[in-house]
Amino acid sequence: MERRVVIADDESIIRLDLKEMLESDGYLVVGEAARGDDALALIEEHHPDLALLDIKMPGLDGIEVARAVQGSETVVVLLTAFSQRTLIENARDAGVAAYLVKPFRSSELLPKLAAILDPSQAMPAAGPEPHQADDKIETRELVQRAKERLMADRAIDEPTAFETIQQAAMRARVRMRDVAQEILRGEFGG
Repeated sequence: MERRVVIADDESIIRLDLKEMLESDGYLVVGEAARGDDALALIEEHHPDLALLDIKMPGLDGIEVARAVQGSETVVVLLTAFSQRTLIENARDAGVAAYLVKPFRSSELLPKLAAILDPSQAMPAAGPEPHQADDKIETRELVQRAKERLMADRAIDEPTAFETIQQAAMRARVRMRDVAQEILRGEFGG
């Protein structure tokens, strides 16, 4: 079944990125808003399965919108560049299902949303194999070290370094881990 989504963020580029990510994963974006009050109207009109709301928006903020739809069928996920404890507590009190900190990538966002919308799919019945968990940790460490190397070598920020690794992996159709190893061996030309 197609999941229906309302996206609300005062930055149009973020709305566009989210829409592309979600639609490529089979979601149906039924509404977009730059203001919290417009988001609330869209949620009340369309009754989506999911509302992705920025915390800081004109009109109403994301927490106020979440509070207004609390108890409905719509699952609210807040998106923000802020991770202050008071915001997190207020979001929890407003019935928010999750709190995701920007910037986010589809490889992180989509599995989280799938788990939020269908918790039974989040955990495999037998659980992950121990070596898979170790592999993920090792990959994360390799990518982190590669990002640090790129940041130092090219004087770029962390999001740019991550994107460089991600794009190189996609172009070469290899895992980010493989690109990270190339970088650490000094063999990366991308």
